[in-house]
Amino acid sequence: MLSTALETSLDSRADSVWQALATSVLDGNPCSRDQAVSILKSTDDELLDLISSAYRIRHRFFAKTVQLYFLMNAKSGLCPEDCNYCSQSKISDAPIPKYNILSRDKLLDGARLAAERKSKTYCIVISGRAPNEREMKAVETIVPQIKEQYGLNICACLGLLDEQQAQRLKAAGVDKVNHNLNTSREYYPEICTTHTFEDRVQTLKNVRSAGMELCSGGIVGMGEKPEDIVAMAFELHDLSVESIPLNFLHSIDGTPLERKEYLNPRDCLRALCMFRFVNPRSELRIAGGRERHLRSMQPFGLYIANSIFVGDYLTTEGQPPQEDYEMIQDLGFEITGSCM
Repeated sequence: MLSTALETSLDSRADSVWQALATSVLDGNPCSRDQAVSILKSTDDELLDLISSAYRIRHRFFAKTVQLYFLMNAKSGLCPEDCNYCSQSKISDAPIPKYNILSRDKLLDGARLAAERKSKTYCIVISGRAPNEREMKAVETIVPQIKEQYGLNICACLGLLDEQQAQRLKAAGVDKVNHNLNTSREYYPEICTTHTFEDRVQTLKNVRSAGMELCSGGIVGMGEKPEDIVAMAFELHDLSVESIPLNFLHSIDGTPLERKEYLNPRDCLRALCMFRFVNPRSELRIAGGRERHLRSMQPFGLYIANSIFVGDYLTTEGQPPQEDYEMIQDLGFEITGSCM
């Protein structure tokens, strides 16, 4: 069985290049950029050994635990930015719901559902360049209520934040802020022109200065080169990001990237392995596009990553939560930190 083979490899010191690299990383030596690129360019014949090697790193820092996140699209559409991948951007014709920030009752109901679905973290996401004052006050009001009633951790994804806004979120009880880099510094102008890569980095620095954890990742499959994916992984490493959601482009009709399908399941697994080698201590989450691109190979992903979203994403559907629970149980893993 694969599980047995992977377990056996935990203490393996086999001479394969991937096992040797895992040993080196576990001994405290960082993965190099050249090694990271070689992971993405490895062959299908090497894939099981690569996954086994990545599992040794995952197991060292996260054992057999899986942390669940629940995402609430608290404001949909109406965004002035031109991110090519996003169905909510100003250049998208995708037929999605459009609404301003949800009411207190709807946000609380989302928190209830997050707790019922065994999630440890409730992610409040709004579309837009940056939160306006009404949206800031709504988040500041609802977060203490959610934490008191359901005991959930809160991750806020509100767009670009200045220092004062970040400090206000910290004071309200927000635990971490999500703001994805999405791709490399070099490739960023190919997917967005209304703000810069550095704008995103500055938001993360403002969040860190306010004393909150960083949640930041990106999207694979937008036409970037392997070197761009590696550059993003190293940017996240340099920022000491605690939580990395890795998305696989779910191309949506009506966006500039519609019908762009560059990935297969093995590519996705290689990307996850590379992020695990480069960021060994970071929580690694298989995010949007998991079901679409990994398909029957989803369980392999959890030998590398240690977190998933349970339920739907922003404007696309996820698989039924029960299928996630069964997958985790079948792997012999356990959900950690749930609040119910």
